[in-house]
Amino acid sequence: GFIGLGVMGKPMAGHLLKGGYRLVVHNRSRGPVDELVAAGATAAASPAEVARAATVVITMLPDTPDVERVLTGPDGVLSAIQKGAIVIDMSSISPVATERLAKAVAEKGASMLDAPVSGGEIGAINAALSIMVGGEEAAFARAKPILEKMGNAEKIIHIGKSGAGQVCKVCNQVAIGGALSG
Repeated sequence: GFIGLGVMGKPMAGHLLKGGYRLVVHNRSRGPVDELVAAGATAAASPAEVARAATVVITMLPDTPDVERVLTGPDGVLSAIQKGAIVIDMSSISPVATERLAKAVAEKGASMLDAPVSGGEIGAINAALSIMVGGEEAAFARAKPILEKMGNAEKIIHIGKSGAGQVCKVCNQVAIGGALSG
């Protein structure tokens, strides 16, 4: 499943379809959903519907409140998540919120990976993203083939526990900002 089909999410979801994955998609605006349905995806009316249909649910959303709403809100992913499922949040959000959300996912018998990306729209279009992953090693091992459809296999790194991917992304942004300002 893939929730959040914006500038980054739509091409990322497209790579999963091209890679042979069956995909259930949801987005606030209908245009990107229709494009991916035309390419072979199935539309879902809500995040909960995605969770009912998929054992892996990927989110690519603008900010922390968006991820919190999609996961824990009414008709959210956690209202219907399957035991043993994996939530992969590829948004860049608060590491503190990530740890809290990972605990909520674990309480439902599922796993969560925080997997923010670097590489921008061009990286998303070219499936060349760097992906910094926090969460359980076993969930990372299960998710890695999926992540490799969206990113550069040499730049998909398991950083550590939940929240570690988000911390790494913040450090990455600070380093880039420093280099650009120098």
